[in-house]
Amino acid sequence: MDSSLRNKHLTGGETTQRHLAEALYRTQTENKMLPGFDPNRDDVEYYRVQQDIDCDEVYPGIYIGDAATAKNKKYLKILGITHLLNAAEGKRFGLVNTDKNYYSDTTIKYLGLPLIDLCTTDISKYFYIIADFIDEAVSTGGKAFVHCVLGISRSATCVLAYLMIKKGMLATDAIRTVRKNRFIQPNSGFLHQLAQLDNQLRRQRS
Repeated sequence: MDSSLRNKHLTGGETTQRHLAEALYRTQTENKMLPGFDPNRDDVEYYRVQQDIDCDEVYPGIYIGDAATAKNKKYLKILGITHLLNAAEGKRFGLVNTDKNYYSDTTIKYLGLPLIDLCTTDISKYFYIIADFIDEAVSTGGKAFVHCVLGISRSATCVLAYLMIKKGMLATDAIRTVRKNRFIQPNSGFLHQLAQLDNQLRRQRS
């Protein structure tokens, strides 16, 4: 970014990590049915299957879930998932050991990012790659499933970046949109990077 844009005054001041933490804190997550299940069907086995699923549609065509749900190819097919983003790819502790080979017997397009859920992790270098990938799904009538281990920090940050870059949302609005549909809690370092992205995008648009 050139210096004239970087130093441009923002109406209402700079977005900070604290602003985003407050938006998280003030937004209540609503109770909803699990996507892909019939709420009118009532049998024990059907209910038991749902116990292993952790997934929410947080924006039309975009789902956030945990590692176990991401590995459930049968469920992904029920949802009609076309694109899957693993924001925690790897074999170490705190990562999810899947790759494109895991989904080779499906039609799902896969993207894996080796992100650790630490405040010091630079997730921002992937923001535009993430946004393009999710947008490819949504803009073609497909569905994107974004996950990490728990579906709370890394995956949520990815979806927030997409909403800001491709849908023109302010960071606080993106947070309210997603948090309303799923309990999310990006770590403080990720919130800081989202605040920086927000300021960049606001400068470009003003």
